[in-house]
This record gives sequence, C-alpha cells and structure tokens, in this order.
Amino acid sequence: MEEQYIDALKALAEPHRLRLFWLLVHVDQRITVAEAMDVTGDSQYNASRNLKMLYKAGLLTQEKQGKWVYYTLAIQDQPHWIALIESVRTLPKQSFAQVSSRCQQRLAMRVNNECVVGANSEEWLSRSL
Repeated sequence: MEEQYIDALKALAEPHRLRLFWLLVHVDQRITVAEAMDVTGDSQYNASRNLKMLYKAGLLTQEKQGKWVYYTLAIQDQPHWIALIESVRTLPKQSFAQVSSRCQQRLAMRVNNECVVGANSEEWLSRSL
C-alpha cells in the first residue's frame, strides 16, 4: 500500500500528469488517449504513457470499449487517497483554465457520451482555433 501511494505522489509530481489528473478530477468524465492528446497537445506516446502511469499508480481505472480505452478517476475510500485527490481538486482553477476549456470543447464532440473522433481530426482542429 505504501509503495502505491509513493508511486501516486511521483506520478503527480510531473506537470503533464498532474494536469491530466486535475482534469479527470474536475470534469467527472472518462477520457480517451485521443481526447487527452487534443486537450493537452501532447503526442500519442506521451498522452498514453502519462495516463498509463496514473493508472499504474492506482489513481485511474481503465476500460476498453471498442477501439477506445477510457480512463476514469479511480474510486478511493482510504483517507490518505481521499486527501490526495482533494489536494489536487483544490489547486487554483485559473492555473488550468485553458486546458479545462479545451477539455470541455473536446468532450462536446462526443456522440451519446462516446468518443467518435480520433486525435488531431479536422473537426477538432477547426473547433480549437
């Protein structure tokens, strides 16, 4: 248990992973690698790696659905995990305003709450200008 908590703290110490985790805490939605790429501007490799590291640290769950893997905030019931999540939740929103806005735009492209558009699509590029 202690090792996983240390892994979670290490994962959140990296700015890109902290940003992704902050988004998942605030949007209360699951997210795909393609959506994470568009929102953060990261490459497929980096977005995938960052989400997997958060997953391996016990902060996220993953579920494969069709061609997409959806990452969701893991449900935690231990006080130290709850405190960690709450500390991220209370980070100043203005620090994440741009990525939060991009995330809402990207999630609005879903059909029936499912990702239907791959990363860097024409539709996304025309919306995000």
